Amino acid sequence: MSSYAAPPRTVGRLKRPFGNLYYEISGSGPALLFAHGLGGNHLSWWQQVAHFAPHYTCVAFAHRGFAPSDPVPSGVDPADYAGDLTALIDHLGFADVRLVAQSMGGWTMLEYALAHQDRVKALVMSSTSGTIDRRGADPSGGSAYDAWLAKAEAAIGDGVARGIHPAMGERAARRFPDLHLLYRSIDEMAGALDKEKLRAGLRRTATRTLAEFKTFRVPTLLIAGGEDVVFPPFLASAIAASLPCGEAETLPDAGHSPYFEQAARFNTLVDAFLARQRQEV
Repeated sequence: MSSYAAPPRTVGRLKRPFGNLYYEISGSGPALLFAHGLGGNHLSWWQQVAHFAPHYTCVAFAHRGFAPSDPVPSGVDPADYAGDLTALIDHLGFADVRLVAQSMGGWTMLEYALAHQDRVKALVMSSTSGTIDRRGADPSGGSAYDAWLAKAEAAIGDGVARGIHPAMGERAARRFPDLHLLYRSIDEMAGALDKEKLRAGLRRTATRTLAEFKTFRVPTLLIAGGEDVVFPPFLASAIAASLPCGEAETLPDAGHSPYFEQAARFNTLVDAFLARQRQEV
């Protein structure tokens, strides 16, 4: 019986103008990078890194201001995220990359992909439209978005009053109390980071229109949770239909964090998507 060897793993810190950007590298093969959401850090991707590391060089990092990356005393501006990612990719010497983003991470990955289309072989946007204006992407002209938003805000308020994290949702909190606890613990690692100010920055920088993506050549998969109360799930298919190389998948019984609460299904979707891009090269 042969002995098992875990995929190689290293930890690094990249010097940036704000301080150090923390990252971890696991596995070997084509480069696959993960950008976490507002309630996470590099640890959020534990189920993805373990799954993909045998076949990809997985890089999970903590956005600036999110521990163990250094804090930013003046507050975090999401407009700086893509620059941090560019510096990290250049530092690691990757000729091409595959990108996976969750929620806030969409700001990072989409902006990088727009600026470096020849280097990005595949883009996965989970529960996010990144810097695309959400209401403007609504095919109904905004009415469907407005109706969804009113219901979502009420659901978030009700859930928070009962100790339910919006990024997991009631179904996940009930079915997977262990994952719900872990999610909250990772969220709290951000410490004194002003997340309300950061949310305002995310809204301020989400101004792109779908018209700007008419020549976007990067194969893009949008994944949504049907019970999401943070990102309108119907926008995933609407945006995918507007992209030259877009496709969408919805997990009907998932909330805002399908990668976390339904990792096996999420990983299967991403695996198949990445395999298709390899076949089409």
